[in-house]
Amino acid sequence: MTNKSDWPAAPGTLAHRMVQGASFVLVGVLCLLSLSAGLLPGLLAVCVSFLLTRALTRVPLAARHAGSSGLPPWLAATLVIVAPLAGLVALMLNAKGYSLLAVQQYQELLNHLANTILEMRERLPPEIVRHLPEGVAGVQELVATHLRAQASHLATVGRTWLHGLLLAYVGLIVGALLATRRPPAQRRPLSAAIATRAAHFIDAFRQIVAAQFWIATFNAVLTALFVLALLPAFGVAMPYDYALVGMTFVFGLVPIVGNLVVNVVMTLVGVSVSVFVGVGCLAFLIGIHKAEYFINARVVGARTSTGVWELLAVMFAAETLFGVPGLVAAPLYYAYAKKELAAAGLV
Repeated sequence: MTNKSDWPAAPGTLAHRMVQGASFVLVGVLCLLSLSAGLLPGLLAVCVSFLLTRALTRVPLAARHAGSSGLPPWLAATLVIVAPLAGLVALMLNAKGYSLLAVQQYQELLNHLANTILEMRERLPPEIVRHLPEGVAGVQELVATHLRAQASHLATVGRTWLHGLLLAYVGLIVGALLATRRPPAQRRPLSAAIATRAAHFIDAFRQIVAAQFWIATFNAVLTALFVLALLPAFGVAMPYDYALVGMTFVFGLVPIVGNLVVNVVMTLVGVSVSVFVGVGCLAFLIGIHKAEYFINARVVGARTSTGVWELLAVMFAAETLFGVPGLVAAPLYYAYAKKELAAAGLV
């Protein structure tokens, strides 16, 4: 019979292998649940909050030491938890102004679309013209009809986003509390194994975030060249050009989803100039989106010692099985798996 005190000191025993296996099973179940049950925003938020809180307290991931400087842990956790609420309050205080601006921009965009369609009606064949709306009223009716047809889908999307935001905020709270939790003097075997798995996962997440920074920079540089150099060379002045470049970088820090948001906004701004500019923006963004598979794989692979073909295969497979969440999680999960294999001396 194995003595309890012998467990941590016997890495080659059956008991030790069972404990390690149990910790890997628990982590694997958590990763699969985050994808299948829609918990990925919460899991990513836990990692972000943990790293932010530790950065504010300047505490290394391995252990807390007496000479560490920075904010007190309770203050760092409070800032991480309260900052999103403060931002939401500030946004709500200015909601009226933003709403009026949005209505004004919508009306300007609508008028521009209507004028563009009226010009197209004069040049296109009659067979196509009869399918186009007439003037502003026709465009408004077309938009309203589409929104009515998509009402149930939009409601579902809204609930999904709200659920994701709530999960993310709960994850922020959990991550901040974990970062400030004082570790016990001595851990039990399973607890120590899970702590090791968590440290490897956080380290893999940190590497992915650093890689995503360079990917966001790459996207912002390409967008700047397109908006500030290529389009003006053809006599096209893109409104909100510098704001679009800045938004591309900020939203580009969020894998995949951030790029989708930028794609929608930039295409709408392009359409506000002309239909052809909107189509050009959409084609440019589709090209970036497809190229990002390879850029993401190369940058992340360089930081995680992973081949480009490995990450591409994992990303395509994860997107096929789990959709966008799988595509977002694939680099992180694979980097974590490689880190565990490397720690075990298997790769």
